[in-house]
Amino acid sequence: MSLRHPALPAPSRRQLLRQTACGIGHVAFLGLAAEEASAAAGTSPLAVRPSHFEARAKRVIFLFMHGGVSHVDSFDPKPQLAKMNGQPLPIPKPEFEFAATGNLLQSPWKFSRYGNSGLEVSELFPQIGSCADDLCVIRSMENGNQVSHGPAALALHTGDGVFMRPSMGAWILYGLGTENQNLPGFVTLNPSNYHGGSQNYGAAFLPAAFQGTRIGDGSTPFKTAKFTDLESSRPSELQRKQLDLLQQLNRQYQSTRPDDSRLEARIQSYELTFRMQMEAPLVTDFSQESKSTHKLYGIDEEATDEFGRLCLVARRLSEAGVRFVHVNHSYPRNYWDAHGGLKGNHESNARKVDQPIAALLKDLQQRGLWDETLVVWGTEFGRTPAAQGSDGRDHHPHAFTMWMAGGGIKGGMTYGSTDEFGYYVAEKKVAMHDLHATILHQMGLDHTQLTYRYAGRDFRLTDVAGNVLEDILSTPRTI
Repeated sequence: MSLRHPALPAPSRRQLLRQTACGIGHVAFLGLAAEEASAAAGTSPLAVRPSHFEARAKRVIFLFMHGGVSHVDSFDPKPQLAKMNGQPLPIPKPEFEFAATGNLLQSPWKFSRYGNSGLEVSELFPQIGSCADDLCVIRSMENGNQVSHGPAALALHTGDGVFMRPSMGAWILYGLGTENQNLPGFVTLNPSNYHGGSQNYGAAFLPAAFQGTRIGDGSTPFKTAKFTDLESSRPSELQRKQLDLLQQLNRQYQSTRPDDSRLEARIQSYELTFRMQMEAPLVTDFSQESKSTHKLYGIDEEATDEFGRLCLVARRLSEAGVRFVHVNHSYPRNYWDAHGGLKGNHESNARKVDQPIAALLKDLQQRGLWDETLVVWGTEFGRTPAAQGSDGRDHHPHAFTMWMAGGGIKGGMTYGSTDEFGYYVAEKKVAMHDLHATILHQMGLDHTQLTYRYAGRDFRLTDVAGNVLEDILSTPRTI
């Protein structure tokens, strides 16, 4: 396989150590290792690069529901669970389970049909249900035997639940660059420090410029979150003069060492940080948004304020040209891990995200961003149709649900199915590599050609697998 960008060689051990030491999302060091790798070519690693073929989407918003949303209580209705509630499962349970489960447990929520498509959605998500004709609900997801949160989340984000691999956002940024050179190309909002932590938005062995830049940490209210290391007590005019003087001295010094790319990397890194000081605070400040927009997202309402802010910032970042926005509803403040108290857990979490997510979908449409923005809603696995204890469900990677919308995806449809209990995929199984291949395809990237040479082999997001889900695309594949 040919390299996607041979101008960007694999980083040295020293560069990888620097990347780790700088920390994911530390703006002052954003792009340093990548700039060192590409300085000889005189180009920025974040510069826009051509796709393999015509793209249907320009950017991705990935909504991650941390903890495992129950598919049989949300987007995959199972009447047979109600009929056999409390009875033993009449088929063998999976060989790999996280904990022991008992008899079948019916869903405590009713399902209704929405839109012209008649898509069935539970009463947990009435607002998302109102967008049913825009959704492609994939009911046949499978995450191997990743029964623990950490490996399962890593498989979802990076394609591998064991080894350190670049995240999906990093791969897309590596392949395409970003439209706005004054902002990071990949931003993660409120990521958790648990279950994969920074690996879920890291660059691993890719140059550091392609890692996600963090806003928030999942542990504190997002209302107070902001880009780090951007504030300065000096006026911007003075900063510009100081930087110009520093760059002049750097250029003079560089002229005596034309073969050393490290100084060029630092010069460009300083410039990016300065540009971010001008634009980044404006993107995350939505005080100029209308009252109707605030109301649409549920901002200043107790249940929806947090995730409403996340979704509105995601829209603003995407509109400003950020290539990949990673939105986390994550541990420890928000967590879908309902081993017990299923009804209270899922109702509380759904109340927080239902209105903001529907608002995001509607806002993208009314602002003309729908066709060029791919929205992906996902969780690391589903939950068992059988009960854990009396009122909980265990981890279940063997069959679960995700959905996609916008960005050239057919709406008002389901893809694949599970058996009558929701235990196993019955048709059209979708592995993580298939999901990733489809996302890359909508961005104009051939997953078999987006590669990076490291440790003597060509790596890719989909490893040696993956098939594009052509049935869910609104237009035929054009490779």
